[in-house]
Amino acid sequence: MKFAVLLLGLAASCAQAQGADEVPFVVSPDSVTTAMLQIAKVGNEDYVMDLGSGDGRIVILAAKRFGARGLGIEIRNDLIEQSRQSAQAAGVGSRVAFRNQDLHATDLSPASVITMYLLPEVNIALRPKLLKLRPGTPVVSHDFDMGDWEPDKTVVVDAPDKPIGLEKKSRVHLWVVPARIEGLWCGTGKAKASRLAIQQRYQNVRIDVPEGDAVRALEGRIGGSIIRTRGGGLNLVFDGAKLRASYAGGATAYLKNATFTRARGQSCG
Repeated sequence: MKFAVLLLGLAASCAQAQGADEVPFVVSPDSVTTAMLQIAKVGNEDYVMDLGSGDGRIVILAAKRFGARGLGIEIRNDLIEQSRQSAQAAGVGSRVAFRNQDLHATDLSPASVITMYLLPEVNIALRPKLLKLRPGTPVVSHDFDMGDWEPDKTVVVDAPDKPIGLEKKSRVHLWVVPARIEGLWCGTGKAKASRLAIQQRYQNVRIDVPEGDAVRALEGRIGGSIIRTRGGGLNLVFDGAKLRASYAGGATAYLKNATFTRARGQSCG
């Protein structure tokens, strides 16, 4: 089961952290809203929260077409009322809700998918909260990126009715929130003498594996809770407390099925 969808501001009108500034309300074309929900793989077990929900179309579409439930966060009361009326007319009034609330003060923990049509600086301001979401949570943004947190996937969508810009195309960016695994990990059981030193920058990692007096450095990428190294020499799975080597080959074959826990200090032992 996913962890609830938070769709951050596709037809976005939202407040800054203190509610002083607004992101302009710009309607997202239907082709884009559909693509955003599809790239996030929204399903009937999702809970859709749309921050900066505008006229509510993302939450309503997620409920009507994809069977999800949802919550829209919006600062303009007229748009909230419009959204509620539209949800009732679409027959999904019991599955969605809309609130007047500052998106920066909103609890994002229910989210399983996050999408945004917000200004770049708002994306950046939200980034720390997004990275604290449960590993595997999809984050989707219409057009605007997340600074140096590079997307895992980008698709270009035809948008002939796009209200802004000369190019009638939109870019839909997808990020998958990575597990937070940076640090020293100590082997358990038969792997007690082993350790992994992990450096992490968003979804990219470097794993240092000692080999005698030397160290083998493995570059890899995190997809939710699964870590894969380039070349496939070592794959790890994070369960919230431990790392398990789901695959180990070549020089790291001895680590197959090994389990690691976080070091309590600066060393193992």
